[in-house]
Amino acid sequence: MASTLTRPRNGKVIAGVCAGIADRFGLSPFLVRLAFVLSCILPGPQFIAYIVMWVLMPKRGV
Repeated sequence: MASTLTRPRNGKVIAGVCAGIADRFGLSPFLVRLAFVLSCILPGPQFIAYIVMWVLMPKRGV
């Protein structure tokens, strides 16, 4: 489990945001991605939040 919120260089599907969140909290990346996709059914700024996290989350070092 990572101690900070970072995007992985490997194992990402689009930008690695869901994989980074999953790694940080010790969850399965599939479950985090599924939760994100299901949350898109509800009204709200999910896509904007994803893009903001994509920009703000640093890539994990080598």
